[in-house]
Amino acid sequence: MNIIETMKSRFTCRAFTSEPIDNETILSIIEAARRAPSWGNTQPWEIFVANGKSTDRLRKAYSERLSKGVPLKPDITRPGPKDWPPALKERSEKLMHDLAEFLGLDRNGQNVMRDLMVRNFRFFDAPSVIFLCMDRSLTPWSLFDLGAISQSIMLVACEYGLGTAVAVQFASYPDLVRQELGIPENLSVCIGIAIGKIDTTRPQNTFRATRRAVDEVVRIKD
Repeated sequence: MNIIETMKSRFTCRAFTSEPIDNETILSIIEAARRAPSWGNTQPWEIFVANGKSTDRLRKAYSERLSKGVPLKPDITRPGPKDWPPALKERSEKLMHDLAEFLGLDRNGQNVMRDLMVRNFRFFDAPSVIFLCMDRSLTPWSLFDLGAISQSIMLVACEYGLGTAVAVQFASYPDLVRQELGIPENLSVCIGIAIGKIDTTRPQNTFRATRRAVDEVVRIKD
């Protein structure tokens, strides 16, 4: 598969099978992805992986906190802006509307957002979650570097026939992740990437979000 085909085939997997992913495969994916660029070759990423039983324990702990209404407390404060620019807000709302409609959920019902939230906090039932961390002293420039290796991980996973889903919700309770995976306090738990076999029987995995047209995104001046 060439890189263009890989880019076009990657999507956010919202339902995984329970088939486990062996440690060697995860290490091979990260081995290739670590070639991602970074500011001054600082390579700020520290990577911790929940696999198998550790993922199940985190899934249970996350679900329990969500059911009790425990406030989210991510290490990266205010992961989103106070107010999204109108065009961005419209695209985000359209995604939620289209996904809810696709899954047959009542978009106007009170439980639709919670239903989607529960799926997120279960890591979409993935057998493994890759958590990207960085030193607390670093700035948003290093978050850009984490974004680069995140994309690399997800593209390499495609080569292995695996699905991925990257979500800020996976890092919403960093104390649980830190306790389970032995992450030191000097590191921020920034984001998580669920990874596993794609459940092809689930309709949500045939859903594709829309993309802006290239002539809307790019401005070229000769």
